[in-house]
Amino acid sequence: MKRVMLKSKDLNKLLEEYHFEAKKKDIVECVENKVILINKIPSFFYYEKKLIPTVRMLAQKSLLKEIIVDMGAVKFVIGGADIMRPGIIEMDSEIKEGEAVVILDANNKKPLAVGIALFDGKTMQSMSSGKVIKNIHQVGDEIWKTI
Repeated sequence: MKRVMLKSKDLNKLLEEYHFEAKKKDIVECVENKVILINKIPSFFYYEKKLIPTVRMLAQKSLLKEIIVDMGAVKFVIGGADIMRPGIIEMDSEIKEGEAVVILDANNKKPLAVGIALFDGKTMQSMSSGKVIKNIHQVGDEIWKTI
């Protein structure tokens, strides 16, 4: 795997929208222009030319709007399935269509996946069925395993 070292200040410019700041002492690497490692932990990944926080980063710091799924949906979400409206028990009504969101389990409120909203939050709340979030990264996938 090809790795390139990045300066913390360069990464911070890319991540201004998340109000995230890497410290000067952090070791920042970019793996094959796909995943950003901070101190060897996969922290951000590129999706359609945009940096998105990983599940590991979201376990440490809340950077995205949240979708909470019932425990019956958990095994499907971590298996890579898209998120269907009936499995959602709580969501942020301010979500915008196309925005990255974090998927949390109902019991522990732990991040399971990152997805892209297919509808805005108010529309999703009014729906009773159908796919509402495209799953782009979950616990145990290739991004999770990047070291």
